[in-house]
Amino acid sequence: MTLIIIGAILLSIAAGYKTKINIGFFAIVFAYLIGAYGMGMSSSQVIHLWPIKIFFIILSVTLFYNFAMANGALEKLAGHLLYTCRDFPALLPLAIFAAATIIAALGAGFYTVLAFMAPMTLLLCQKTGMSKVIGGMAVNYGALAGANFMTSQSGVIFRGLMEGAGIDPSAAFTYATAMFVTTLILPLVVVGAYVLLFRHKLNIRIAPEKPAPFDTKQKQSLLLIIGLMAILLIVPVLHIAFPDNHGITYLNARIDIAFMAIIFSVISLLLRLADEKKVVAFVPWGTLIMICGVGMLIEVAIKAGVITVLSDWVSTTIPLWMIPLAMCVIGAIMSLFSSTLGVVTPALFPVVPAIALATGYNPMILFVCIVVGAQASAISPFSSGGSLILGSAPHGMNQGRLFNDLLFRAVPLGFGAALIATLILQGIL
Repeated sequence: MTLIIIGAILLSIAAGYKTKINIGFFAIVFAYLIGAYGMGMSSSQVIHLWPIKIFFIILSVTLFYNFAMANGALEKLAGHLLYTCRDFPALLPLAIFAAATIIAALGAGFYTVLAFMAPMTLLLCQKTGMSKVIGGMAVNYGALAGANFMTSQSGVIFRGLMEGAGIDPSAAFTYATAMFVTTLILPLVVVGAYVLLFRHKLNIRIAPEKPAPFDTKQKQSLLLIIGLMAILLIVPVLHIAFPDNHGITYLNARIDIAFMAIIFSVISLLLRLADEKKVVAFVPWGTLIMICGVGMLIEVAIKAGVITVLSDWVSTTIPLWMIPLAMCVIGAIMSLFSSTLGVVTPALFPVVPAIALATGYNPMILFVCIVVGAQASAISPFSSGGSLILGSAPHGMNQGRLFNDLLFRAVPLGFGAALIATLILQGIL
């Protein structure tokens, strides 16, 4: 069954790539055939494998930010950002990385930051000639690194998963800190080295003209964006500062980015900030089908026990010195087709204590290697981060070329850096 499911994943990708038909459709077919006829699941059980959470998050968040796309607010904001960087154009990738990291670390979360900054970054690539690969990597890895901060969205989830796997809370916080530091330094080195080595070939062109001021609807869109981010930031920060306050705890448990985005979308509609049909048309429906279809097949793999087989194989088959590298590679392969938060870490974190006990490795290095590997390939167009970037491509940008750039240039570059980082960590820890 493990070989059948792995074969189905590979065949879905190959068939979609060859026929130019959305890969998600093939994945849905295989999920049904394997789940219903190979595992005895009912059709309703297979349907329930549809990753409704990631679907709803991407749908609602992109819908809200589409208002700012449709009325030109984000494009004009990109122009103002360009104007501020006019005297140091080569540092634009680092400026994008820093902005994404800071906003995500403050608590906005990976999806919020990427949904907000990916469209703007791709517009900047279109306007300046900056490489879409380095622009996409800068915004994606910045959002990932910031979200991994111990009190931010991903960092909190990682700590919860580790504690659920039997790790002491104080140790879990230490491990989460190591994850944050590693995933901050690694992309900073990659992006910084790229800028330093190719600074004379980047050919980033920034016009010195000051952009036109925002009109009323554009200002309202930007104010709503700031308002949404403020709500998503302030409540978690207050909860950290006043953990015993029942009112704040109540709000923090119920503030949800997807529902808040829908509320702000309704406000935008009432204010007539953009044409509703145009906003809905901008939703990346093809990307949603692809990521959710593949997600169904990954869920079938989890239910079939593929992950358990994988952990047993790692503990008993792989040479001891290669286990951290193996965890990095496994995380990277899984993240090619699925979410780090939704699939990779929930599936792999629980097996770490058993592998650490059997091999004598510090659990920290195994946890860190999983996250480093997973986030190295999170820019894949089949994964949540890459799919958001692909879905954020502005009109006029070749999506097929962007797809290939993300899969065949950005992923190998990130994966190679992750392997080097794993070897360094293995020597340190």
